Amino acid sequence: MVTRRAELARLRQVAVAALARYPLAAGRLAFVSHGENTTFRHDGADGSHLVRVHRPRRHGRAVDSAAAIRSEIDWLRAIRKDTDLAVPEPVAALDGAPTVTVGVEGATRVCSVLRWMDGRIHETSARPVHLRRLGDAMACLHDHADGWRPPADFVRIRWDHEAFFGDVMIYGGIPAAACWDLLPEEVRARFRAVDERMVGIFAAVGDAGLIHADLHLGNALFHRGAVKLIDFDDCGTGPRLYDLAVALWELRDGPDYPAFRDALLSGYRARRDVDVRHLDDFIGLRQVAFDLWYTGTAQVNSAFSARLDRVHRWSLAMLDLVQTP
Repeated sequence: MVTRRAELARLRQVAVAALARYPLAAGRLAFVSHGENTTFRHDGADGSHLVRVHRPRRHGRAVDSAAAIRSEIDWLRAIRKDTDLAVPEPVAALDGAPTVTVGVEGATRVCSVLRWMDGRIHETSARPVHLRRLGDAMACLHDHADGWRPPADFVRIRWDHEAFFGDVMIYGGIPAAACWDLLPEEVRARFRAVDERMVGIFAAVGDAGLIHADLHLGNALFHRGAVKLIDFDDCGTGPRLYDLAVALWELRDGPDYPAFRDALLSGYRARRDVDVRHLDDFIGLRQVAFDLWYTGTAQVNSAFSARLDRVHRWSLAMLDLVQTP
């Protein structure tokens, strides 16, 4: 396994090379995060920007990364044009392209740049008002998706049963099927039970359309009474109920969950109706997806591998909470 320090140094070189192909002033590049993608903040005379170094095959085994990221940017631009929602502003490269592809020391990555967005994240300090605002913004996002016609070459993840339980996705460079083999036997058996249950639920729920697919409080910035939505890297087509489940997932086992749930649904239902009979099922689905992603990423990221057993135990506890006979 390549050390974290060596990997980050190489990816920083990729980010520096990518920046040379964007119309940005010289400035300082600071590391932000290394998880699904590796991100850096660039501060210069023309403001601050987020530089994203994208992981290869992030959006599925057979999906071209540049096409998928370009499609994400297409939706972001449409949201900014058609609604009052605050979402990241993409920055085009010098040649007008939405992304650049950079090769440095054997690492070839697609990179993109977004204008930096300020705000406060309330992932660990949530109040019902934050969930209400998030629910309203989510409903507005779904409304936009219903009325928007994507370009003919639009390519995003299809969040269906096969994406969650088949061998479509690549997690941390590991095929999804291999991640299943890495799970402890008890965890794998519980996840397969969720698999069987979700077959019928996907068919029954319907209401599929473009969704953010990762819109929890860690991807919402709050500022002066407004909410800004960030990190559309998982966006694709799926049940709208999954977006609601993701927003509540990390709160499900907390004492304030009923108030958070009611606030989110109140905000959402102010714009759109939704049937939430299977909400807990989709929260369980999110837990399975998170654990598989974490398991794959742990094989290539030491920071994840140190916490993997804890994540497995959390998954079992969460499924105990949300599953019904």
